[in-house]
Amino acid sequence: MNEQSCGVEHDELAPYAGHQGRVGRTFAGSEGWWPPRPSPPEGAPNVIVMLVDDLGYADIGPYGSEIDTPHLNALADRGLRYTNFHSAPMCSPTRAALLTGLNPHDAGVGTVPHADPGFPGYAMELTEHAATMAEILRDHGYATMALGKWHLTLDALQNAAGDKRSWPCQRGFDRYYGVLDAFTNLHHPHRIVEDNHQVDIDRYPDGYFFTDDLTDRAISMIREVKAANPRTPFFCYFAHAAVHAPLHAKPTDIEKYRGAYEAGWDVLREQRYRRQLELGILEPGTELAPRNAEPDNDVRPWDELSEEERKLFARYMEVYAAAVDNIDQNLGRLLAELDALGELDNTIVIFTSDNGASREGEAVGTTAYYVHLLQGDDLAADLERFDLIGGPRTTPHYPRGWAMLGNTPFRLYKLNTHAGGHSVPFIISWPRLLAEQAGQLRRQYTHVTDVLPTLLELIGIERPEERNGKRLKPLAGTSFVPTLRDPQAPSRHVEQHYETFGHRGFYREGWEVVTLHRPLTPFDDAEWELYHLETDPTELNDLASEHPDRVRELAEAFDRAAWRFQVYPLDEGSSVKYLVRPPWVDAFAEPVTIRPGTPTLERWRSVQLIWFRSCRITARLGGFRPGDRGYLVAHGDQGSGYGLYVLDDEAVFVHNDGRGRLRRLSAGEVPAGAREIVVDLHAPGRTRWDVTVRVDGRVCATLEGVPMLFGMAPFEGIDVGIDRRSPVAWDLYERFGPFPFTGALDSVRYEPGDPAPDSPQRMIDVLREMGARFE
Repeated sequence: MNEQSCGVEHDELAPYAGHQGRVGRTFAGSEGWWPPRPSPPEGAPNVIVMLVDDLGYADIGPYGSEIDTPHLNALADRGLRYTNFHSAPMCSPTRAALLTGLNPHDAGVGTVPHADPGFPGYAMELTEHAATMAEILRDHGYATMALGKWHLTLDALQNAAGDKRSWPCQRGFDRYYGVLDAFTNLHHPHRIVEDNHQVDIDRYPDGYFFTDDLTDRAISMIREVKAANPRTPFFCYFAHAAVHAPLHAKPTDIEKYRGAYEAGWDVLREQRYRRQLELGILEPGTELAPRNAEPDNDVRPWDELSEEERKLFARYMEVYAAAVDNIDQNLGRLLAELDALGELDNTIVIFTSDNGASREGEAVGTTAYYVHLLQGDDLAADLERFDLIGGPRTTPHYPRGWAMLGNTPFRLYKLNTHAGGHSVPFIISWPRLLAEQAGQLRRQYTHVTDVLPTLLELIGIERPEERNGKRLKPLAGTSFVPTLRDPQAPSRHVEQHYETFGHRGFYREGWEVVTLHRPLTPFDDAEWELYHLETDPTELNDLASEHPDRVRELAEAFDRAAWRFQVYPLDEGSSVKYLVRPPWVDAFAEPVTIRPGTPTLERWRSVQLIWFRSCRITARLGGFRPGDRGYLVAHGDQGSGYGLYVLDDEAVFVHNDGRGRLRRLSAGEVPAGAREIVVDLHAPGRTRWDVTVRVDGRVCATLEGVPMLFGMAPFEGIDVGIDRRSPVAWDLYERFGPFPFTGALDSVRYEPGDPAPDSPQRMIDVLREMGARFE
């Protein structure tokens, strides 16, 4: 064979000869040419970034908590604790900033991705002009893996037909295992996604717990990489779904904390504050903020609660503490595996939270998180379910008094631009580098946008200028590497803006202006408060009246930053941003026929069929036979839902309002040969449905005034011919598990009807007019 017979002229090979070897006429006489492959710097460290959801500043032992966290204590003893580290005041914006090094709105994620109002700061997916930490590291030879909560994909694009460009594996991760959504049932996750597909599971094994499962998967992925090529470093982004609501924990962990919170949040907050002073987390002279008393944010004194309230509220916190304890246990398992692999000393481990502790349980907490957010409190129903709190049958969240405890010593909560909303724990450990600094504290102002440039500097690689041919936006963060070795090194992050739900803040070199904005009130200059954080880190002494020029200077700086980084338009509180959607989402409210065997329809897509509207649900049978039984359709879970099943030849519509109340509507005996069972949900208004069940055209049962399910309810999607994972009706689950239908079921058809008279969609113009007053 000669060169010409291969279609290659000899001279054409000349350019290759100088690359890595000589090209001869035979393999034996040639030195090979290999194209360059991505390779990490020599001795590049592994990286684990562990992000916990809604964990307060003071909720772990190294920051003053009474919760048992021995593995976090040991991690802090091997590394550094930053006492002045800040996230965004909300989860998804923090995640966007962490992974890209951009400010949240500039990254396209100004709030959580459950809205699509049509502005670049609220695109609800990461901008194409940002490279994620995973994309950069993978291009330099790292194996990349993500586990847990993602929450960076628009809800309308999480379904099987959606554009997956903002799913983890399309943003730099080789592997993914977790939930794309905001949260899940930790005992019975509603929808686990592995890589780019939904995990097919009908029933979780007894004793299953999501945090344990995530750790098992992380260990497996790391073992796989290191067995395949020990030289390959890995980047593991481990984003816990805990301790976001619903607050779930394992029975043994809950039992460990029984009685631990009977003293209440006032006493325990004082104890945490004292420990923070002893640990050096707080500098001498730092004052504890008084009990939150701001309107709509206030916390009642523990001693003024009723005995029943104190018992119930303490139980919520026992479960929360148990969930934090379980995170620590699983961190210990993960670190022990790294040690066994010989990788611990050369692994950078970062542990932090995505925002301050959450006030979403409001004044009295709830056992029904999915419906509580929009339908209010029901203390009596919560007390009835006391023994179920923390298990798979409730969806709890604690009262905001415990969030105040979590944010010790600061004011307010998650969502606020005051310190309680964004002051979070931050631990970094790398034994190979930080042996001499182990156990020390760092007090420099540091921001979540600083993590990416810091890691790149530590590893020794540069951020690219382009991604997929698109020029990258400049980083907002700055490396804090100098502070790792030198506790006196100045902070490089000298100014930062914050914004969530109209709350605003701007920090510059130790000074801060901040607002506590109330919905549907003017964005008035009088809202600005001014604090000198170097002497008043807990924001107790408002200096606005004493330094009006400084207030004006910093407020104008916020305005410039807001224009530059896509913060505008501000949320005036009308809720319009949740209602305005692009025309292409209209397809989700069109009739659809679902065949048995179809994987569970995704949560948000399923809800569009019933959201504030009437709907007809038609189950088409291949001819009913006496003895056939099981679910024809199920939508939802223990957090709320409805279904249609047949048992003992009786057709039953079942409705779970999320608060433990199960309504059953019997349509009587199904005649042999029946081919159609129809459920009509009529929406007359006042967030209620009137239910009618027909069998082969004959009205068999009616029920008026069933609570409409909307918002985050039902949280699990539609199943046809089965009720997978978390059940709508627990008693049927205990008897039959997922209760698949045994007969001939052809399909179930959903035909959405008219919006309810009080549907928010009918009020968009009114809401726009209300909100425009505050433009």
